Amino acid sequence: MESIIASAIAVLGALLGSGITLAFQQRTTERSHQFTRRERLRQERLDAWSVYAGTLLNYRRCLVHLWICEHEQSPPEEPAVVRVRAYDLRSRAQEALFRVQMLTDDGRLSRTAEDVLADIMKLPKVGSRAELDELRARSLDGINRLVGSAKQHL
Repeated sequence: MESIIASAIAVLGALLGSGITLAFQQRTTERSHQFTRRERLRQERLDAWSVYAGTLLNYRRCLVHLWICEHEQSPPEEPAVVRVRAYDLRSRAQEALFRVQMLTDDGRLSRTAEDVLADIMKLPKVGSRAELDELRARSLDGINRLVGSAKQHL
């Protein structure tokens, strides 16, 4: 009888040990999956914000070039060609903005991203070189502030 009781206790101990091991493995696996998801989201956000900031800079540069082509001594490029490039860059900036907005939980940061794009879109509409220079500096500051804010959310 003692051997049966000892065998039963051994079996119960083995089952209890297996159950505890399974619980720990499941918890470890879940933590690993959560970490992987968070890291993937962080990487996607980093990529989205990087693309958006780069696109904003290119779009801004193109609009300044367009303004110079139309208002000052024209470089060897036709304003119509630069305008087409600006339209393409604006589309890319808007696409990048949508991606940023889908990946960002902070509504204030999303609105700031929209505001920076709106400021850049004003560049070809200014009337003087002084206004252009002021808006050019303000838009670059806006991009830099936006990048700084976005870093806080990665």
